[in-house]
Amino acid sequence: MSFSSDVKKELSNINIYSNKDITEAELLGYVLSANCREFDDYIELITENEFNIERLYKLLFKLNIEYEPATNKKVFIARINKNSLKSLRRIETIKKEDELKAIVRGVFLGSGSINDPNKKYHLEILIDDNEKSIFLQNIIKKFEVNTKILRTTNTIYIKEGEEISKFLALIGATKSVLTFEEVRVVRETRNNVNRVVNCETANLNKIVNASVKQVEAIKLLKKMKKFETMPDYLIEIAELRIENPEMSLKDLGEMLETPIGKSGVNHRLKKIQEYAEEIKKGS
Repeated sequence: MSFSSDVKKELSNINIYSNKDITEAELLGYVLSANCREFDDYIELITENEFNIERLYKLLFKLNIEYEPATNKKVFIARINKNSLKSLRRIETIKKEDELKAIVRGVFLGSGSINDPNKKYHLEILIDDNEKSIFLQNIIKKFEVNTKILRTTNTIYIKEGEEISKFLALIGATKSVLTFEEVRVVRETRNNVNRVVNCETANLNKIVNASVKQVEAIKLLKKMKKFETMPDYLIEIAELRIENPEMSLKDLGEMLETPIGKSGVNHRLKKIQEYAEEIKKGS
């Protein structure tokens, strides 16, 4: 299964059904997506994903909206009479944060995709007209996630790793965020280290392997809002490691406000990795 399918599978398992307003908001997100086709008397919501259509059917069932299931080759369809949607709120009237997030999640489930981060950073959501794409972009912007719009197709897209990670967190794909961050840390740390010149190959490889794990642990702690809960002496060394992924333990120790030796730096970084491991076990 692709990374994009993994993300959608995770999102499809989020239990929101006890909250009618959030359930309604996610459904409205589906309707906003490019995979919603409108006819005179009904609309069709379309997906190629089996667990995605099951999610959609549950939303409709919980909202007491009648629908007609259908299939066309590998495509799953939910056909809904327009009259049955009149009880729903207008999407532009929704203001609560959890409900806005549900709208974005629904649109992504409807017509979003994300590339395997091992290959490239690219997330996109297909929207069928300019006004809708701007409306969705403005919602996403409220959560400090930067997106762009390809005007020729009204596609919203993100190509920056940090912004994609923030978007996944926004829509509730927690496990996918951790997977994405692990890949991103390895890629970006290696890129940084590769810029270092005049360094012996053996030492470089040793620094890369250790630094990748250390930076991964630090970024995970920041992502999960646990970074600031660490003691100040760990925060200090963590910030230095993030800023200097290519630097040796000896050099890091000399940069501290109160310099310490290589073994002391190693002890602190191992402590940080232990905190990160505890978070992984808890998730």
